[in-house]
Amino acid sequence: MSEIIPLSQARRGAQGVIVQVGGHGQHGEHALELERRLLELGFVEGAHIELLHEGLLGRDPIAMKVDDMRVALRRHEAASLTIRIEPVGEQVAVALDGRVAA
Repeated sequence: MSEIIPLSQARRGAQGVIVQVGGHGQHGEHALELERRLLELGFVEGAHIELLHEGLLGRDPIAMKVDDMRVALRRHEAASLTIRIEPVGEQVAVALDGRVAA
């Protein structure tokens, strides 16, 4: 069973899929600008994400792999993203030809 959480709550090694960008009760110009910037960086619904590293002080910033790109965000920015965590036993491998294998 997969768990849906804000990206800011994920721990190192977590893998999953982005299910929502923005829309976490934050309104206003700053929230809309952040959502726009995240979308431009490739944080789109359906993108695969893996948390690679957490900073030493307060676990901030966090580094992650989004599809084939690596990027770092502050945790307060990552809170704008909702992900579906896939437990290790349920993660799937994608074959080179694009088919999904168990």
